[in-house]
Amino acid sequence: MLNQIDQWIDKTNLEYKDQRISCDKFTSEFAGFYPTEFLKNAFYVVVDKIPKPDFPELREMGLGDFIDMDAAGVTYKNTYYMLSHVADNLRVHFHELVHVAQWNNLGAEAFILRYITEIQCAGYYDAPLEIMAYSLDEHFTDGREKLNVVEYVARTL
Repeated sequence: MLNQIDQWIDKTNLEYKDQRISCDKFTSEFAGFYPTEFLKNAFYVVVDKIPKPDFPELREMGLGDFIDMDAAGVTYKNTYYMLSHVADNLRVHFHELVHVAQWNNLGAEAFILRYITEIQCAGYYDAPLEIMAYSLDEHFTDGREKLNVVEYVARTL
């Protein structure tokens, strides 16, 4: 199943490759939080509908609510997808970039396995990977002290 999801992600990212926008456009907004080199290797795509793998096996695993959830964004490896109504929302970009850092640190299979397990055991809002992303986007939005998110994620995972 992990391999099937990973292949779906690669296929999806390839399909949208020409529509990707580099996150280095946020260098000044996220200065002190995300290194420029990290932002140069992260991308986003504005879409009308968030792409999600909808395999019957995922629903059988109890992930139907997550698949059907109205998310504003989702991250697959170094690319995140977001709906047009949040495309100018820096908090959403910040949140999804936390997930890019998590993907980078864990690798694809480990991230997918951990994310699925956390959603199954704790639910979306109590999943530790989501708690980390929400906590950090709140830290940014509240204007608190700058911290290198990439290093923080690497230390915390």
